[in-house]
Amino acid sequence: MAGGRNDGGNESGDKSSSEEAALSARLGSLDHRLSEIRDSRKIKTDQPGDGSGDVAARASAMARGFRLSSELIAGVVVGAVIGWGFDRLLSTSPWGLIVFFLLGFVAGVINVMRSAGVAPDRTGR
Repeated sequence: MAGGRNDGGNESGDKSSSEEAALSARLGSLDHRLSEIRDSRKIKTDQPGDGSGDVAARASAMARGFRLSSELIAGVVVGAVIGWGFDRLLSTSPWGLIVFFLLGFVAGVINVMRSAGVAPDRTGR
């Protein structure tokens, strides 16, 4: 089949090979630029003093997460302890624990929403 080409076929063959060469050059240039960007990012992440703002942001986010989770856990635990105390004093077996456990959960969720800024703080009536 290659022998059946005429002169017009050779011109298109030269054109396609020049397009392939240009594409190959562009791909090589792109690969070189990407490797430079990757190397510069690797150098930036390896240096401890460069990303101090990022480390502080992560620490702040982690501190906020711990605070929110501790507020939720504290609400549930306090509600459960109060319910257990009522059950011991009034001999109402599981009902005080169940009711105050649920109330503690609701109070914990409301505290988390207030701390996160989702719900408005209504203490200044």
